[in-house]
Amino acid sequence: MTLPIALSCGEPAGIGPDIAAAAWDALRADLPFFYIGDPAHLPQVTPIAEIATPAEAITVSASALPVLRHDFPGPRIPGQPNPAHAQGVIDVIARGVDLVQSGAASALCTAPIHKQALQDGAGFAYPGHTEYLAALAGVDRVVMMLASDQLRVVPTTIHLPLAEVPAALTPELLEETIRITHAALIRDFDLPAPRLAVAGLNPHAGEGGKMGHEEITLIAPVLDRLRAEGFTIAGPLSADTMFHAAARARYDVAIAMYHDQALIPIKTLDFDRGVNVTLGLPFLRTSPDHGTALDIAGQGRANPSSLIEALKLAARMARARA
Repeated sequence: MTLPIALSCGEPAGIGPDIAAAAWDALRADLPFFYIGDPAHLPQVTPIAEIATPAEAITVSASALPVLRHDFPGPRIPGQPNPAHAQGVIDVIARGVDLVQSGAASALCTAPIHKQALQDGAGFAYPGHTEYLAALAGVDRVVMMLASDQLRVVPTTIHLPLAEVPAALTPELLEETIRITHAALIRDFDLPAPRLAVAGLNPHAGEGGKMGHEEITLIAPVLDRLRAEGFTIAGPLSADTMFHAAARARYDVAIAMYHDQALIPIKTLDFDRGVNVTLGLPFLRTSPDHGTALDIAGQGRANPSSLIEALKLAARMARARA
């Protein structure tokens, strides 16, 4: 039997409950998932069915949003995070991880969290979802991928000031990022011979050393070593010529050196349907590529497209891994 996907509630005051309801309405029995959270936080117009086990989601999802109940202290007030909800948000994530790792769910999809609310309300010690999930899984290194039908990108360094990127970019970090990405493309994306394109750090990929030396001294030696092992890798490439349609047709993933080098192209190409995927975990995790959008929560204005795509991608990855 196909296992359902677990969807953690995220920040109750944000758009998580809104887009969860909208995603169920769009997918229903075509892609069963269950919501972990407080049923009272969901839009009242959405039919829900409380379930005792994830397996029940398969049979009830055609007519109602399956909900694995997790009570929170107090109501949801859209747009106003409640510090009393913070520990519940954290516990729901951990509960979702337990369900996936125990084999009760095929993947974990996470609705957006509000990091400051978690820090203020529960002393959350992690920069975000990804680091917390890595800690729960007991792994030291994970990789962030942004994926859509048009492009997959991986930033080697992530949330750093641009001035700190050159020092943070080491041969070890780049090699580990490429290896984790390569393995995930084979295992979870059903690509037996992945094609990787690696960007340079500097304009024009350093232009032979005239605009920087990292391509010569750091990036190229790593790529040469991996090519010798059989990896199919192009680069280091000039980032400004990597993302037009003809270039994208030549690779399966682009490895970028820093956050905006990776995220600007995908958000320009497919802003509403990008999916955040965490590679390197022992379980599958996807997430919509946006935040809590407190300013529009509870107003019926939130676009569920990214969550829908995150659920669809999780299902495809689960089939590939199986």
